[in-house]
Amino acid sequence: MSPKPPRPPLPVAPYGSPQNPWRAPDGGIVSCTEKLKVMAENLAELRQCAQDVLEDAVLMGCDEAQVKEALLAEIAALSSGYAPKEN
Repeated sequence: MSPKPPRPPLPVAPYGSPQNPWRAPDGGIVSCTEKLKVMAENLAELRQCAQDVLEDAVLMGCDEAQVKEALLAEIAALSSGYAPKEN
């Protein structure tokens, strides 16, 4: 089996924090409180869903690293289906 490529480092601060804010396509900062709240809730929901998938897979005998790779591949394959918002 070939060695896995190194993963990029995680940001020091969580996404959406003042140190690592959400950015618009033009580089501007997304600062609307409601938008930030929705993003935080959506990420928490995604994290819990991914955690459930991982735990179920491991309990069924799947390799944890392979399941994580599959989750990353699914995320990488996503597209919004929306054009970037014009300012």
